[in-house]
Amino acid sequence: MQTVRDLQGLRDAVAAFRAEGAAIALVPTMGALHAGHMALVEAARRPGTKVIASIFVNPKQFGPNEDLARYPRREAADARLLAEGGCDLLWLPSVEVMYPDGFATNISVSGVSDGLDGAARPGHFDGVATVVTKLFNQTGADVAYFGEKDFQQLAVIRRFVADLDMAIEIVGVPTQRDDDGLALSSRNIYLDEEQRAKAVALPRALGVAARAIARGDDPEAALAEARGALVAAGFVVDYVALVDAETLSESPAADRPRRLLAAARMGATRLIDNVPVEPNP
Repeated sequence: MQTVRDLQGLRDAVAAFRAEGAAIALVPTMGALHAGHMALVEAARRPGTKVIASIFVNPKQFGPNEDLARYPRREAADARLLAEGGCDLLWLPSVEVMYPDGFATNISVSGVSDGLDGAARPGHFDGVATVVTKLFNQTGADVAYFGEKDFQQLAVIRRFVADLDMAIEIVGVPTQRDDDGLALSSRNIYLDEEQRAKAVALPRALGVAARAIARGDDPEAALAEARGALVAAGFVVDYVALVDAETLSESPAADRPRRLLAAARMGATRLIDNVPVEPNP
């Protein structure tokens, strides 16, 4: 696996891949890799395809009171995992490479980014859209892989790719979970043993609510029950919402694919999760 830190080196490596006739698959990450990230790399590994993984802790998607300074950084361990997982190139730009002096451009996506995490974390999705656009341009990737755990992020990316006529395929990969159902996340390492045991209430509450809504129970009652279960487990709830799986509208039609999304804090750690809700017949 090659490791590249400068933009010209990346362009040279991509040109060499193209000269071999290879397609380019991109797996963008912020590092602190786990099995969820490696599932993206595995999905990206196709015949005739070179896999580029990026690691960049993007300051533009962190708010002033969020965890940028303490976000886990494990470059050497991450590089070993990627090499063992069959990644062909690791793109490791610095903040100065990604946002050089005078950088003044911002990508903003309205609609799908407005509510939920967009409301709870103002400016977050502008930072995501801006850095992901840059990663697409830098790598010239044909396809990019993102985890469905960050479901609103995936919707934002799909929206601006469509709106800006970007020639790249976006693939969502199902959420990877621990044996007890908790979604894998780099932030799970912040949880102490007691918090980790309680955190499983998040996927369990969403699963109960999703099944209730799918069988035709009142959605508002199911959402209220889920919020109550989370509070009882020790969470501070940001939101539990039923949305249209494509538009993220919070008034979804029962005959369309829907998604339950939630964000809640266990101690100082903010966790997100989501589950599909089957359309009512």
